Amino acid sequence: MKYYLIAGETSGDLHGANLIHTLKKIDHQAKFRFVGGDAMQNECSTEAVLHTSAMSFMGFVEVFINLFTILKNLKTVKKDLITNRPDCVVLIDFPGFNLKIAAFAKKNDIPVYYYISPKVWAWNQKRVLKIKRVVDRMFCILPFEVAFYKDWGMEVDYVGNPLLDAIAKFQPDPNFRYKNHIDHKRPIVALLPGSRKMEIKKLLPTMSALASKFPTHQFIVAGAPNLAEDYYQQFIGNKEIPIIFNATYDLLKHAEAAIVASGTATLETALFRVPQVVVYKANALSVWIARQLVKIKFISLVNLILDVPVVRELIQDDFNEQALSNELDRLLNDEDYRQNMFQNYDGLLNIIGKPGASERTAELIYAYLKE
Repeated sequence: MKYYLIAGETSGDLHGANLIHTLKKIDHQAKFRFVGGDAMQNECSTEAVLHTSAMSFMGFVEVFINLFTILKNLKTVKKDLITNRPDCVVLIDFPGFNLKIAAFAKKNDIPVYYYISPKVWAWNQKRVLKIKRVVDRMFCILPFEVAFYKDWGMEVDYVGNPLLDAIAKFQPDPNFRYKNHIDHKRPIVALLPGSRKMEIKKLLPTMSALASKFPTHQFIVAGAPNLAEDYYQQFIGNKEIPIIFNATYDLLKHAEAAIVASGTATLETALFRVPQVVVYKANALSVWIARQLVKIKFISLVNLILDVPVVRELIQDDFNEQALSNELDRLLNDEDYRQNMFQNYDGLLNIIGKPGASERTAELIYAYLKE
């Protein structure tokens, strides 16, 4: 079979690579074309049609500013789909782009499978009606999504969460501290400012400012593979805060606490049982528009899945140096607070299930194609 996968950002690239790895085991004749990043390129040993570094724009204003690039990317992928017609297209999250590709593929009689549902439960729920028209099968990774889609008359497959696959495959590097010249005495505070330039620009200056307030700890930034070190450095200045690339899981494995940009990383941090504070700041107009539309109580996946405020969320004006310092102090020094968070993390793991999302999704895709 010929598979065409599309992931538009770093987390989707990781899940896409795991899916490709499993599909190759199931389908020995599998051939792949893809839009993705380094992980998918490494798995396929070929170049992406488009790389995630040219794809990821976050927020209403940012999307508008980069509209020409987005339209150009859409045109490139549509042309490539027709030129290299696959047996199916597998879309991974990234709904603003991927739902347009879904409609195009459906119009051209290419089966459409969607892995990791768009967050239609958060805002503009009527998008489900479009999804029902243009997506043949939806593979969901959050338990509550099954009931949500059922209420809209759509049957979906719950496959578990692919982060469990990635973490199950993770082999800690025993020389992580030595290789990265990390002080063996001081505990680590991990800084995860996201993988988009806008996120890092808004979040990292305040994150890194805390280093001087916690001299008994060392702050380390998890760098995204799609960005250069000097991009991070401009927001850190002359502070002694290392930036470590391609080792986020090793960093979380050694961290005593973490400051995490809202997104997939909040769930990863919880699965590594690291006490965290979740932060988010964006263009003021984008946030204002989002607040008019979004219908959810929380922004972090941890709180959304458990439906209670397990981790503190500092959003927009609430994200400031003093509030962040107070919360980090609590995460590091309030043992009751830490233990309560650990107990909630255990409950989270019980809800989302066991590893195997990539295998289950690959098997279902292959079975549906064979029908």
